[in-house]
Amino acid sequence: MKHILITGGSDGLGKITAKRLQERHHKVTILSDNPENARSAAEEIGCGYVVANVADAGAVQSAISQAEGYNGPIDVLINNAGIWIQGNLEENDPAYIEQVMRVNALGPIYCTHAVLVGMKQRRAGKIINVISQAGLTSKAERSVYNSSKWALTGFTKSMQDELKPYNIAVMGFYPGALQTGLFAKAGYQRDMSKALNPALAANALTFMCEHPEGVTIPEFGITSLSY
Repeated sequence: MKHILITGGSDGLGKITAKRLQERHHKVTILSDNPENARSAAEEIGCGYVVANVADAGAVQSAISQAEGYNGPIDVLINNAGIWIQGNLEENDPAYIEQVMRVNALGPIYCTHAVLVGMKQRRAGKIINVISQAGLTSKAERSVYNSSKWALTGFTKSMQDELKPYNIAVMGFYPGALQTGLFAKAGYQRDMSKALNPALAANALTFMCEHPEGVTIPEFGITSLSY
């Protein structure tokens, strides 16, 4: 049984994954920036929750300390929180550009920073970064979003080398489009009927969490052939 903390865990892929892991008798903590959503999701799942904006390093450190006070040291960190942006660069609001970069790129860095001292002391742990195919590809009208995800890809690959001597596995998860509210929450409407069922992505994340210690999966991609 592991203590697994999932950012962006109050809805979408994070919530489905949290429920799956809780059902498998892990100690799960979800982290969200919305207190009401976090509380409601945690009550539904039967897990713990903490509240923080992942783009705020101080708030992240406080929330993770709180989570460890409840459920003990964090064995697995799933950096799942993310927000969407699209459109021609000059049409994007600079304030929102900064928010996307802070949540999607700095957020996982801050969360990883907060768990590393303990993981290094224990010489054990897993960090799973939910990146998306956008961290591997380029596309018009996706310059900011893809940049944030490419930054996370670079961070993931660098940390794999940095933490290998400490027996800490760092893994990148690269799903394609999922049937979640990512686009709708940002005000965009897209036909998601052929996108991937997030339950399948949650299965993949569960496997990554539970695979044996000392074995790592550096990159794991999953997508729908019909999307």
